[in-house]
Amino acid sequence: MNKGWAKGLFAFSLAAMVLAGCGSGGNNTAASPDASAAANTGSTAAKKLVVSTWGFSEDFFKKEVYAPFEKEHNVEIVVEIGNNAERLNKVLQGSSNVDVIYLSDYYAQQGIEADAFETIDRSKIPNLEQVYDIAKAPNGEQYGPAYTVGRFGIAYDPTAIGMEIASWSDLWKPELKGKLILPNITATSGPMVVDAASAAHGGNTFNEDSAFTKLAELNGSVVKYYGQTSEFINMFTQGEAAAGPIMEMYIKDLKTAVPGVKFVAPSEGAYAVINTMNVVKGSANKELAEEFINWQLSQEVQEKSAKAKIDSPVNTNVKLTAEEAEGITYGADVVEKLRKLDMAFVNQNLKGWIDRFNREVAR
Repeated sequence: MNKGWAKGLFAFSLAAMVLAGCGSGGNNTAASPDASAAANTGSTAAKKLVVSTWGFSEDFFKKEVYAPFEKEHNVEIVVEIGNNAERLNKVLQGSSNVDVIYLSDYYAQQGIEADAFETIDRSKIPNLEQVYDIAKAPNGEQYGPAYTVGRFGIAYDPTAIGMEIASWSDLWKPELKGKLILPNITATSGPMVVDAASAAHGGNTFNEDSAFTKLAELNGSVVKYYGQTSEFINMFTQGEAAAGPIMEMYIKDLKTAVPGVKFVAPSEGAYAVINTMNVVKGSANKELAEEFINWQLSQEVQEKSAKAKIDSPVNTNVKLTAEEAEGITYGADVVEKLRKLDMAFVNQNLKGWIDRFNREVAR
């Protein structure tokens, strides 16, 4: 694969997803009773640590992630909720006092290029020794780790399409004409499909021209370019689509609607969907923020999150049964086969790809 696009296959761990987790904007205080009591009755007032994150699984995070950390460190965690773009924009505009920010690696790269994050002192995050290599420095050694890594592969209903899917190149087969759903180029996973088109037809070196030529050929089979996962699930539920690329974390919801659906990691490789944590530039609580990142990477938190089907674990000490691992990106045998995009390269080229996609593909 081209060194400037995909940096090979690394050791690995939804969005949540997602690269594109979402939620309504606003501030929520997630202080535990113990932390509040310490603030009101103790001789030392609790510090505040402002955490910017998505809005999913709030109850889980409050109970299993925030509350124990608050008690341990005599801190009150205040949560700012929103999607990637909203929350990063607040930081870049200086209208937020965030200490720690959760972002997909794509948006984290934008923050790095805007000099929005502190460099990380890795000696303060000893749990990094326990995580997969792909999670240690997804955007560079100076910046924050990934706390979860998921898979982007292909979901399909074999009964509806009359075939099995094993590779990205199978998406071009005539059986899928009028049954295929793809992410829009502006979706977080859009660039992954561009790379997949090149990988399926252009070998190990990324070829932009080949990718867009093949995507234009595929356009006749596509019934919709989706921007949100709910659109994907609705199309399958209504029988309007029967195959398409999606993040593994959503397969459980998809199977509820269409029990016969299968998920496959294509032979060319599924893609790593990476969510990161960084310390915001100018934070007055940098060391505390690094301790919080370390806590998020701990075996205790990672195992609880995986068993609750919240996030796929990156901590290699987490042990799951086959049932617990269902729908979760888990194990070195899975992780090491994932493809990782170079987000700096994506950011440099995305504007041009969006233009080409609109002119040459989705006409």
